[in-house]
Amino acid sequence: MNWDFIYRGETKDIDDDIRTSTSGSFIRLSNGFTHYELCGPDNAQSVALIHGFSVPYFVFDPTFNFLVSAGFRVLRYDLFGRGFSDRPHVKYNIDLFVNQLKELLDALNIKQVNLIGLSMGGAVASAFTVNFPEHVRRLILIDPVGIQSRPLSWMYKVAILPGISESILSLISTERIIQRAATDFFDPEHAKLFQNQYRSQMQYRGFKRAILSTLRNKTVDGFPEVYQRLGKLGMPVLLIWGRNDRTLPLEQSCDILSAVPRAELHIIENCGHIPHYEKPEQVNSILVNFLNK
Repeated sequence: MNWDFIYRGETKDIDDDIRTSTSGSFIRLSNGFTHYELCGPDNAQSVALIHGFSVPYFVFDPTFNFLVSAGFRVLRYDLFGRGFSDRPHVKYNIDLFVNQLKELLDALNIKQVNLIGLSMGGAVASAFTVNFPEHVRRLILIDPVGIQSRPLSWMYKVAILPGISESILSLISTERIIQRAATDFFDPEHAKLFQNQYRSQMQYRGFKRAILSTLRNKTVDGFPEVYQRLGKLGMPVLLIWGRNDRTLPLEQSCDILSAVPRAELHIIENCGHIPHYEKPEQVNSILVNFLNK
């Protein structure tokens, strides 16, 4: 059956013309092209920024620019299915994203890196660290998917019901998904700044399919074994959390701290799920102090 009609609003493919006209760089990995940006001196400490469930790498605009200006070599990229990276027909599980990061670092000849993971990207960064600890210097988790599952809205719960999920997803408008993403912010004014950037990725075929596959493959569920292994590594870990996070409530940090007792926690007041975007000056100071230890 042809399900193309299901994903209304997805009218374009990411092809060579799109890649040529889009800022940043592209590199072919085993599952397709990855869109990335790498700036900073070749001999500086490397930092990789891993975004979350659906908002692509522009969510790190304030962090990327600050860390580059602070003298770091900084990499940010779009996870498969998001932004301008390809939307391969694969299972969007934690292994896919860990493998994407490993292949990207290898291709760019980055031997050791500091990882900063946001939300689902925190789970990806943690899973990468426990699988490849020799490649990670320090780990920073910003409001990460941790040991408990991410609380899902009714919209996402309905969207993953077996057998009818594609039909249900077809009824959810692009604007509804954008409005849902805006709840990540404490201050709604910040949401307005990125909504057009977020909307752009949704015109390319495969976005909703990737989102649905990510949910079905439990990539925003908890990863207790990962964090238990992380706690045994002795890796320096920084945990940053917005006090008013409605996507992943602050109390979920307690389980992570129990599993990773050496982790250093900073709570950012009057902030939602994306504290580095809402309070960049405060968070950037914490980041650079941790990275320079």
